[in-house]
Amino acid sequence: MTALPLVLKVLLAVLVIVAGIYDVLWRRIPNWLVMPAFLLGLGLNALLGSDYAPGLKEAGIGVAVAFLVYFPLYLLGGMGAGDVKLMAAIAAITGWKNWLIIFIFSGILGGVIALGIVLTKGRLRQTIWNLGYILWELAHLRSPRKAGEEFDIRSAKAVTMPHGAVVALGCLFFLGGGFLIGS
Repeated sequence: MTALPLVLKVLLAVLVIVAGIYDVLWRRIPNWLVMPAFLLGLGLNALLGSDYAPGLKEAGIGVAVAFLVYFPLYLLGGMGAGDVKLMAAIAAITGWKNWLIIFIFSGILGGVIALGIVLTKGRLRQTIWNLGYILWELAHLRSPRKAGEEFDIRSAKAVTMPHGAVVALGCLFFLGGGFLIGS
């Protein structure tokens, strides 16, 4: 984990808290929020350099990695464009090493939350079948969302969760963990 200066920690916290709340309430992550944070993240990393922050190179690599991971998921209909832009902004602020930690935290938390949602809706068996179907379609280079409404996140029949809120929790765990280990 690369230590972040306070200004980047505050920028990250403000970004993800607002994005998480906005995503829960309106199921969108607005450009007016992520684009300035993206530019500020890159600018501050360039200004502070790699002595005090991840640096512009680390931030740029992070943006590329975030985009390479999230953009295909957007193209397949697994998430919205706001989620892609949010993760790119987070990478611009934190650099690629920290972004990977946040990605892992968000994935674990998202899995636990998704399991809770599926169990409370009584859809565990259907979700396991759907997951198998999605993997089958992806293995055959086909988009699963073309199979039916429940595979398209924009449909009311799909069981969804606000990914921006889950990412916000992952970032807050990251920030809290950094605080505990003194970085």
